[in-house]
Amino acid sequence: MSGTPEGEPDPDEGWQALQDEAGRHAGYFTTRQVLRTGCETRIRDGLRDGSVLRAGVGLMRLGQWPDGPLDEYAMWSAWFDGAAAVSHHSAAELHGLGRLCPRFVHLSARIGRFPLSPRLVVLRRTFTRTDVESAGTFLVTTPLRTVLDLAEAGIGQSALDEVVADAVAIHRCARAEIRSASSALPPATAARVNRALTRS
Repeated sequence: MSGTPEGEPDPDEGWQALQDEAGRHAGYFTTRQVLRTGCETRIRDGLRDGSVLRAGVGLMRLGQWPDGPLDEYAMWSAWFDGAAAVSHHSAAELHGLGRLCPRFVHLSARIGRFPLSPRLVVLRRTFTRTDVESAGTFLVTTPLRTVLDLAEAGIGQSALDEVVADAVAIHRCARAEIRSASSALPPATAARVNRALTRS
């Protein structure tokens, strides 16, 4: 029997739920999640003793979580409650396609309030489960979806040629798979993809 009065959230259950949420995104969580789980007091104490760290406006991180090279992607995934995927130029970099050297983090998000960050480019759109794959602490568009997205985004033809050539050369996409999927694109964009395929 719980010692919590009826109708009030159990603080231990809330803390476990918040830790579970944070664990899905490399230790990151949002103030929205804190309020949902009823952990305000615990987080205030954690901010004082260093067991919780501020990561940005509305974003925090469990202090014991080790730093990793892909933390920024995990942090923004936490912001969108996992309903976003790394996409476009950033996804190409993660998949090793081309040399686009993105200066921003590119995300596609189905829902959520866009954060104010000069490092972030967010496109609001829906995507199916077949468009994305797990990268552990965040989602990323599949290599095929990434190729199609970049073609639609209008990157230069030589850059698209390189992305497509890499996708085929390192076996991230089959040539026939790209050709077939590109048939659903607008004609001018499909022509760009086919031009890249003939050059790869």
